[in-house]
Amino acid sequence: MTESKITVPFVTSSPDPEVASKAQRRKFSAADKRRILEEVDRATGHGAIGAILRRERVYSSTLHQWRKERDAAVDKAFSQKRGPRPERNPLAGENEKLRRQNQRLQEELEKAHIVIDVQKKVARLLGYPLAEVPSGEK
Repeated sequence: MTESKITVPFVTSSPDPEVASKAQRRKFSAADKRRILEEVDRATGHGAIGAILRRERVYSSTLHQWRKERDAAVDKAFSQKRGPRPERNPLAGENEKLRRQNQRLQEELEKAHIVIDVQKKVARLLGYPLAEVPSGEK
């Protein structure tokens, strides 16, 4: 008995160009989501919703998430106040900072006036003559 050797050529495994290297998640447009939700909301009868989910290849948890998103969007739309939206002024932050600084300086000026008035009264009590200040400068 002679054994014949069958040679198998060494084949390098190359990736099949028809198969994606990494599975991609399915993405639904807003119109698709709305269409599927409307269809599910209209569904009546035993197993109708399940049939729609199987046909569209959607899990019930995904449907639940879409319903939550839809309800949140509706709540947000109905809770908005009427009228024009206030435009955000880019200088509003600087404006507020300057207002606070102005308020602080006004308070310091008021304290300085009080101190000056007290000093004048003390000077009068001690008998030191004060120079008269014209009424226009005060």
